Amino acid sequence: MMNKSFAATLNPATSLANKTGSWRTLRPVNVFKLPPCNKQCPAGENIQQWLYYAGEGDYEHAWRVLTEDNPLPACMGRVCYHTCEGKCNRGFLDESVGINSVERFLGDYAIEHNLSFRKPTRETGKRVLIVGSGPAGLSAAYQLRRFGHTVHIVEMAKEPGGMMRYGIPVYRLPRNILDAEIKRLTDMGITIECEHKVEDILKEKQDGNYDAVILGMGASLSTNVDIPTGDTPHIVHALDILGEIASHEDIEIGRRVAVYGGGNTAVDVARSLRRMGAEPIIVYRRNRDRMPANEEEMDGAIQEGIQVKWLSTISQASKDSLKIEKMKLNDQGWPEPTGEFEELPADGVVLAIGQNVDLSVCKKVEGLQTEKDAVTVNKETMETTVPGIFAAGDMVPGTRTVTAAIGMGKHAARGVNAYLKGTVYQRPEKHEDAKFEDMHPWYYSDADKTIRPQLELARRTQTFDEVQHGLTEENAIFEARRCLSCGNCMECDNCYGVCPDSAVIKLGPGKGYEFNYDYCKGCGVCAQECPCGHIKMVPEKI
Repeated sequence: MMNKSFAATLNPATSLANKTGSWRTLRPVNVFKLPPCNKQCPAGENIQQWLYYAGEGDYEHAWRVLTEDNPLPACMGRVCYHTCEGKCNRGFLDESVGINSVERFLGDYAIEHNLSFRKPTRETGKRVLIVGSGPAGLSAAYQLRRFGHTVHIVEMAKEPGGMMRYGIPVYRLPRNILDAEIKRLTDMGITIECEHKVEDILKEKQDGNYDAVILGMGASLSTNVDIPTGDTPHIVHALDILGEIASHEDIEIGRRVAVYGGGNTAVDVARSLRRMGAEPIIVYRRNRDRMPANEEEMDGAIQEGIQVKWLSTISQASKDSLKIEKMKLNDQGWPEPTGEFEELPADGVVLAIGQNVDLSVCKKVEGLQTEKDAVTVNKETMETTVPGIFAAGDMVPGTRTVTAAIGMGKHAARGVNAYLKGTVYQRPEKHEDAKFEDMHPWYYSDADKTIRPQLELARRTQTFDEVQHGLTEENAIFEARRCLSCGNCMECDNCYGVCPDSAVIKLGPGKGYEFNYDYCKGCGVCAQECPCGHIKMVPEKI
């Protein structure tokens, strides 16, 4: 039998002789930092956490963490421009984590396995009207329903989804995916009434006995430009073309089509027309570096044979050609005319130079302030200048993307929930940033980013089949495990293993570690060996 005094020397927790706390000038503390991916995500997803569960193979848990902030992961895994990946600290080692591809995997997994949202445990009796069933409206409805409120969405189009249905081509977002994620929302008890255009917000609120309203109308009005025409060539708007294609309507446009613009809508309509048998050419007044369209989408367009007329503007249109003026960029990067012209054969022109929100219904509400083509809101609560009326998505000044709309819808719902309780919503403070220089990922080996497969190039222009494919389960786990867990403990046991004084205590799975300061002498080895930068050495208090 082991001698008790000898056993005590092996276990510092039972031996007063081994206490070393009085030697310390610095002590280790656990810090919780904000990963750059989480900080960058406009939807506010807890990316790091759901990547952890995905890497463990616990896909349902990962999906449920993800959908606390974003109810449409299968859609977002296809249409989000994943700016989070551009901020990923893994990029300093080799390549950023394929966050978007894992998100899509989880979204598709949930559809395949019929995962559903939990219904609220209690009903509040409060009623909220949401105008618009795009990403902002759907996101707000989901969060409000989780709070237990009754939610009714009205939509002027024939089907719900907003620009996700009528603006994003099906080769990027198959409609069965969109339908499946919307159905999951209606299964929670959210009701959607289509072909209902709101003409009077206050009357709708009063007639429906609603306690609050969220305005989530999208930017559905195309920006016009005055192009002198001779024999009245075919000039149409990009949103009209995309809407007709989405509705399977006949498209009346020529074979040689000039798409005027340089944003994502211009690229979407050009690639769609290519699939309809046309020969589109994008005319843009700046160069590639100044183009606002997503780089990956533009690369896809060029791969599909779509030509681009850079540094060009349309000055006149005739029956079968366009008069193009060459431009140059000044020192500030703005295009300036050169006075040089050329002819470009074209049967029609598609205008894709921007979209605006129809604010006519808002201007009927006394006291509701607007600015340009947006509604003035409190950026914390998303409430407009009229109490009880909130706004989100394209209606609010800011970035106009699906991801941003989902984030604004979430905050608008939280603002409404606080309003209904007689309080004011305040967004929680964020942790300090998790910087790469504070991490020690020395033991990570190179692991290149998994490239998602794509539809064969030869088939792309012949079909509207989805271009970007998803990851296999094996690849999704691999990609999720590439996450460095920046700034937050991933329970790797490094600190526990290297501590010379056995002063690190394991608290159990999912609970992390704590320090026994009676035995810690502040050597800092645990902080140096923490790959995540989760441990920080701070001066000892006197």
